Amino acid sequence: MYQSSYLNKLFEDVKKKYSSEPEFISAVEEFFDSMDYMVDDEPNIEKYAILERILIPERVISFRVAWVDDKGKVQVNKGWRVQFNSAIGPYKGGIRFDSSVNLSILKFLAFEQTFKNSLTGLPLGGGKGGADFTPRGRSDEEIMRFCQAYVSELFRHIGPDTDVPAGDFGVGAREIGYMYGMYKKLSNDFVGTFTGKGISYGGSLGRKEATGYGLLYFVSEMLKTFHNDTLKGKRVIISGSGKVGKHAAVKAHALGAKVVAMSDINGFVYDENGLDVPLIDKLSEPKGEYSLEYMKIYPEAKFVPTPKLMWGMPCDIALPCATQNEIDLEDAMKLKANGCYMLVEGANMPTAVEAIRFCNENGILFAPGKASNAGGVAVSGLEMSQNAMHLSWTYQEVDQKLEQIMKNIFRKCHETAQKYGQPKNLALGANIAGFIKVYDAMLQEGVI
Repeated sequence: MYQSSYLNKLFEDVKKKYSSEPEFISAVEEFFDSMDYMVDDEPNIEKYAILERILIPERVISFRVAWVDDKGKVQVNKGWRVQFNSAIGPYKGGIRFDSSVNLSILKFLAFEQTFKNSLTGLPLGGGKGGADFTPRGRSDEEIMRFCQAYVSELFRHIGPDTDVPAGDFGVGAREIGYMYGMYKKLSNDFVGTFTGKGISYGGSLGRKEATGYGLLYFVSEMLKTFHNDTLKGKRVIISGSGKVGKHAAVKAHALGAKVVAMSDINGFVYDENGLDVPLIDKLSEPKGEYSLEYMKIYPEAKFVPTPKLMWGMPCDIALPCATQNEIDLEDAMKLKANGCYMLVEGANMPTAVEAIRFCNENGILFAPGKASNAGGVAVSGLEMSQNAMHLSWTYQEVDQKLEQIMKNIFRKCHETAQKYGQPKNLALGANIAGFIKVYDAMLQEGVI
């Protein structure tokens, strides 16, 4: 499978040890595709068991979350925090609440987060947490009680210089507020231990837009570098109705792109003439859903109740911004057949490994989420800086810093890919550039 016999042996061990963790195995496989270009030229990687160490989280915290619903019934969920790697800084990564959450998903997310954080240039390690709790359909009071119960255990293991959680799927400003309020009460500290906080209590302007806007700054750099072009007039399709997809659409529209298709939990809407993005922005605000309401206002648009079929629509640029494993090999082939020449991830590994390989072999420029999705953690890092200095930067200051960070990430990925003779393979560039900083730190810190 790999040219390196060391990687082949290691990957077989991973598949055997973690056979019940398919998401984590996929993340390792995608990472090893890039490592194959360098690992045999760096003997210290094998000598000091860098990969063996980097594949095992430094700490996994698993705990019970017991809480009381509105009917007075005791509910019990499982909670986790995966503290994956702290070689370059305190653990940093979001918290995900959804019934699908399990250890495999959190390990894959924390593994990816380690290299994503490295690429930002900020001194942050990788972590991720969550619970198999779904906020959807729950009252605000139930969500508050769950968040307080979750943090009642988690607070022992986090801190501004230890582990700084943020939001993720199912965790927005409301949930962060409830968790931070309980953390502050239990720890007796008003410090920047959570990011994504409300503006009134230490949050950063521009945080909610950061991942979506950062994605489009990255896309713009790709177009400029590889096509000497801009987003103006480009047909874009975007999956996901959360804060990433919505704000990606808003920024794409502002930069002159024509957003022709978008999806939410109910399906997707398509209009070859371009969707009314300001309306979608407005409709999605309360619940993150818009497609059914949109069709009432624009009945001439096309609605399909199966979100996955959106990848068969004609486009120039595809931006998967929902969740992992959205795009498989068949979807990638449909995108290619319908004119897509750029696939840029706005979520955490929404593209299957086989689909990534197809893109790289068939002329679709591909960018992995660990690079193109890094805007959120970049502004989280800026929020931590503001908290530490007791400052509050303007929206314009934060946005300018975000744009520069995304440009720097693209430059690192592109230059690294060029160094290894694969100038258009941004996945290779992102993986190796992100890894090298962690690798150097682990070498210098010794065997620990």
